[in-house]
Amino acid sequence: MRRKAATVGICADTSKGAIMQDWLWKSAADLGRGIGTGEIDPVALTEAYLEAMDAHAARDRIYSAVTHDRARAEAAAAAARAKARQRLGPLDGVPISWKDLFDSAGVETCSGSALLAGRVPSYDAKVLQAGTAAGLVCLGKTHMSEFAFSGLGLNPVTATPPNVNDAKAVPGGSSSGAAASVAFGLAACGIGSDTGGSVRIPSAWNDLVGLKTTSGRITLEGVVPLCARFDTVGPLARTVEDCALMLAALEGGRAADLRGASLKGLRFAALQTAVMEDVRDAPLAAYQDAVERLQAAGATVEKIDAPEVAEAMPMSGLLFTAEAYGTWKDVIEADPGKMFAPILERFRSGKDFKAADYVAAWRRLDGLRADWHARVAGYDAVLMPTAPILPPDAERLMTDDNYYLTENLLALRNTRVGNLMGLCAVSLPTGVPSCGIMLCGQPFAEERLLRVAAAAEAALG
Repeated sequence: MRRKAATVGICADTSKGAIMQDWLWKSAADLGRGIGTGEIDPVALTEAYLEAMDAHAARDRIYSAVTHDRARAEAAAAAARAKARQRLGPLDGVPISWKDLFDSAGVETCSGSALLAGRVPSYDAKVLQAGTAAGLVCLGKTHMSEFAFSGLGLNPVTATPPNVNDAKAVPGGSSSGAAASVAFGLAACGIGSDTGGSVRIPSAWNDLVGLKTTSGRITLEGVVPLCARFDTVGPLARTVEDCALMLAALEGGRAADLRGASLKGLRFAALQTAVMEDVRDAPLAAYQDAVERLQAAGATVEKIDAPEVAEAMPMSGLLFTAEAYGTWKDVIEADPGKMFAPILERFRSGKDFKAADYVAAWRRLDGLRADWHARVAGYDAVLMPTAPILPPDAERLMTDDNYYLTENLLALRNTRVGNLMGLCAVSLPTGVPSCGIMLCGQPFAEERLLRVAAAAEAALG
């Protein structure tokens, strides 16, 4: 589902203006192809995005900073390269957004927290440097959950971006602004991070494709951490092809070959353990229908249980919160009143764990991961609903503590499986608003997973 009503005022009464308006809703790959053929000028494309952003009522809820000068300079350089037939790659000249935890030289980077207000890095994060070297145009920085420690996207400290399907609902987090920037036509792609589901949840709740990469695949140098052993970088985009191209751009590598991808003969495992409990009606129906369509396209789907997942899930409180609090305790306790209370409470829940228990938990998790990999080795991907719930009501989250606790825990429950098991994963839209289906692959097998996801995307339509 694509909504165009949110962008207005770009010469809509002229043919040229209509074409520029249409650019805002194209995939990053299509924009790159248009630049390559000379049909799209990177400067005009960037101006179309900047004009749309500046005219948008929710701009300041989506973007924490708009980098007009940088975007225009990078677009001009991309245009010169295109004219000289010296493009740096298939996305050279395509404008994208960056989550507010990627360091960017001269621009405040505060990870959605007042505790880091005024933090202005001198250098770009390594992954931003790689994106720039691939010709990506930086439109600006997007809002996020505070310190990336919530899957809801609710942030009363800085801003809560809108949800494309429901004006009263949260957008999902922590890469909330990244998702909104794409869903509202204000970026061709958003770069986010995923520690427990922070790329996949906002992608699902805003009808986008979200890629969680394997921990350790993309450098975290210059990325504000939450839990470094779980933190990953990934794109939120319109298509699987966009995610494949963006992964290559962020690494300086070669994109997965998606040509001829088919579901015929593929075997999927439909995980039942934990992830199918308490799934609400709409996400459940959307997931079941999506599975049926995958089967109709030639895939075999088998239900599996995984006791190692059941054992690993309760370890989340120790593994995530202990590292998060250990990373930020000095900054937090210096001025805790600046934090959103539920996020502060979540951080502080990690302070009483013993170091010995933390080490033992990681040793046990390594064993559980080995059990998982042996169990799913014969499958092309593992399936589950991306989220068991629809986006919660933002106002109620602010006033109902029990509702906040329940929805926050459920939001990231299913996606957390991929982080605990150390997997790469993709969330795809099902065609039902704010309902996604997740495909989990093997560690460092993103290219294989993206090829499978491209075939699934075609089947889901």
